[in-house]
Amino acid sequence: MPTGVHLRDARQQLFDAAERVLLRAGPSGLTSRAVTDEAGCAKGVLHRHFSDFDAFLAELVLDRAARLEAQASALRGSVGTGTVAGNLTSALTTLFGPVPVAIIPLITFRDELRARLRQARPGGGIAILAEATTAISAYLADERARGRIAADADIDALTLSLVGGGHLLFADRDPGPPTTAVVDRFVTSVVADAVHRRPDQDAGRPAGGRV
Repeated sequence: MPTGVHLRDARQQLFDAAERVLLRAGPSGLTSRAVTDEAGCAKGVLHRHFSDFDAFLAELVLDRAARLEAQASALRGSVGTGTVAGNLTSALTTLFGPVPVAIIPLITFRDELRARLRQARPGGGIAILAEATTAISAYLADERARGRIAADADIDALTLSLVGGGHLLFADRDPGPPTTAVVDRFVTSVVADAVHRRPDQDAGRPAGGRV
């Protein structure tokens, strides 16, 4: 890498190299040497821009988490259109793409990285899951406000089920990520009761009964 490369260019090249190493070799294979070798630069380039390797990793995670904000905005923009299950299926498939799913075990693998992420942002210990949780919770709340899910739906419980179950679905990628049909079945089962019960149905329903 030429010594005159702009700081942002150097950072992004290192981040992209780290992403490739992480996808190929997993958290245990992600070392400063592996990153600089992948980027084709001297090891000193990384340490010129970051105080240490954990600082580099923290910036990498926060950078990739910020990229999920676009997907979160798209999910919020789908409120009132299509179906609730369909919108959530599409969102989970994007939010738990190969890179976010690979970053989650990296965070759990390194105690110091988690500590730095918590310092960088409130609740940021598992930054990728935090972004997914915020996006899905906000979407469900908006759909509840529009009456497309039941007025008494427990948003926190639905969000926990979708994020936790979604992560488990996508974490096991052998032989590959789950199909859209598999994700849709999972999402539909989680939100079925809340989606099928309209506020006007709840009002006249006998105690303990189902519509």
